[in-house]
Amino acid sequence: MLPMFARSALILAIASRHLAKRKRQTAVAIAGVGIGVGFFLAVSAMMIGSQNDFIERLINAAPHIIISDEIRSPRPQPAVRAFPGTIVEVHGLKTRNEVRGLKDWQEIAQAAAAVPGAVVAPSLSGAVTLRVGGREEPLGIIGVDPQVEEKIENVQENLSAGSLHNLETSQGGVIIGEELAQQLGVSMGDTVGATSAAGTRSLKIVGLFARGRGQFGNNGYVLLREAQSLTAQPFVINRIGVSIPDPYQAQMVAADLESRFGYKAQSWQERSADFMTLMLTRNVIMYSVVSAMLLVASFGIYTVVSTSVVDKRRDIAILRSIGFSQSDLQRIFVAEGAMLAVLGVLAGWLLGTLLMQVLGSLQFPILGRVEHLPLDRSARQFAIAGAASLTAAIIAAWLPARKAARVDPVDILRGAA
Repeated sequence: MLPMFARSALILAIASRHLAKRKRQTAVAIAGVGIGVGFFLAVSAMMIGSQNDFIERLINAAPHIIISDEIRSPRPQPAVRAFPGTIVEVHGLKTRNEVRGLKDWQEIAQAAAAVPGAVVAPSLSGAVTLRVGGREEPLGIIGVDPQVEEKIENVQENLSAGSLHNLETSQGGVIIGEELAQQLGVSMGDTVGATSAAGTRSLKIVGLFARGRGQFGNNGYVLLREAQSLTAQPFVINRIGVSIPDPYQAQMVAADLESRFGYKAQSWQERSADFMTLMLTRNVIMYSVVSAMLLVASFGIYTVVSTSVVDKRRDIAILRSIGFSQSDLQRIFVAEGAMLAVLGVLAGWLLGTLLMQVLGSLQFPILGRVEHLPLDRSARQFAIAGAASLTAAIIAAWLPARKAARVDPVDILRGAA
């Protein structure tokens, strides 16, 4: 009886000989797997790449956690707190007007800063009306400290003109979106009137957000003390932005801060829950489609191995008569499928790499700037494509291999005689 290593080598040699004698079918099966793997890589690179780019934009576009002066659940009345667990009815309740802003915001900021590596940026948001000539446009303003704000938001990357630090060097400076500047008919360095609860004053445009920059273009940025003066809220903070080293821990940290202080603490995951659900649905659809492509490619391997089983019935009988077991015969035909899959996967990896190069070189002019397709070229996608193809190929080859192993050599040899 042959040693295990010699037997395995013989099985591989027989399998390769079978494939070599059917060159056309072998080439077609390899091409089928290669095309399936190649387009799997191209499609998944675009889908996962765009998803990663979108999530990265979500993470960097705003602080990972935003604590605002909003309380999700109203504070219980003193009578309810005095008699917990009983039925208490309160009559003649007159709600007390509370001053907006985060009470003891320094304590909240200190607790958030206790997270290792966290950056905390207090700010004040409000609203003003910009006036130029006879035109008026509303504008939401955010008062910030430029030195800290640039560490938690990619403000500078979204500017088409000016700098966030211009707010510190220009008296009454404001950064607005290009769309709003066009509506008002102003540009860099111009002065606009701003009407708020504190009256009317002049602001100088020291920066412009590029078009299509979402929340940046919809808000105006000013110095924190400027916002406090414009909204007549001295020393008030109604928003704290928190950036942490691991953005995916934001939900846990936000829940902890909210439970401790009662104020609404929103993580970027909560703010983007609808988009994240959409991404999950898109991934399910994408992997279903590309998996179907690989499954269709495996039918080529099934056809090749099935044909080989039919054509080699006499050879199967001879192998059984000289001592090959049923499991040995199964291994021969499964090895044929595995060889086809390996060659197809290698060809698919090459095709996928070429397709990624072509897709990555495409340029798309969007709002005056050139964008490239974000692609995921990670080894993970190559591994998924390879593993899925090998698994499908082995299953496709195993089905006809079972039939070959059950052949009765006596019946075949009698028929041949």
